[in-house]
Amino acid sequence: MDTKLTLKLDKSVIEDAKKYAASHQQSLSRIIESYLKVLTNKEPRKGEKEIEISPFVKSMSTGVQIPVDLDERKEYRDYLEEKYK
Repeated sequence: MDTKLTLKLDKSVIEDAKKYAASHQQSLSRIIESYLKVLTNKEPRKGEKEIEISPFVKSMSTGVQIPVDLDERKEYRDYLEEKYK
């Protein structure tokens, strides 16, 4: 079942993405759906052709859950303190 999703993105990103989609004869929605499936490790629906995602983009999908209350500055400070002991 398809559901509508509204995204707020930089205008130039959208324009470039539309050009990319058109040059690959795909809809932008289809490309984004394929990307999200890769990130969430979902299989394409039966009969759907899978869009190839670059190794770099695939590497961004780690499956690691980051806590909502994570203090990045503290984590980085702790890392540096440990590194330069």
